[in-house]
Amino acid sequence: MIVSAIAAVAQNGTIGNKGDLPWHLPDDLKYFQRITKDHHVITGRKNYESIPAKYRPLKDRVNIVVTRNRGYVAPGALVVDSLNAGLEIAHLANESEAFIIGGGQIYREALTMRLVDRLYLTVVHADVQGDTHFPKLDGDEWEELERKRHEADERHAHAFSFVVLERAH
Repeated sequence: MIVSAIAAVAQNGTIGNKGDLPWHLPDDLKYFQRITKDHHVITGRKNYESIPAKYRPLKDRVNIVVTRNRGYVAPGALVVDSLNAGLEIAHLANESEAFIIGGGQIYREALTMRLVDRLYLTVVHADVQGDTHFPKLDGDEWEELERKRHEADERHAHAFSFVVLERAH
């Protein structure tokens, strides 16, 4: 099973602000939906709660929420107490590619533990204020497989690039 992380990250590392995305990029949301559809997605509790209620759980995906709160209930989603427990559920379901979808703490844990094989990053070409950041990557550990630029337009305040990285072996 491939373990992937998917995130939109500003040039300065920002991924969130006050529990929300600090930008509105409709084509990035479509990309996220297309890439993760029909897969297991693993998220931290705070990130899960930041998804508007009408979109929770994310449809056409097995949603797994990681929290230390043993009494936490997320209707329509599975609740586990660790990232490894979430990955085990995906593995036992014969998942081909499981996605870690945030937030900052879950990304940090997954990258520190070297659990991630592939990164799908939407690199937002701007420095954006925020209180949640993506971990710094060691450039020597990652090999770029793909990059596609999207210019700013009437629907997107910032230019951005879809970048796929794979762990260098």
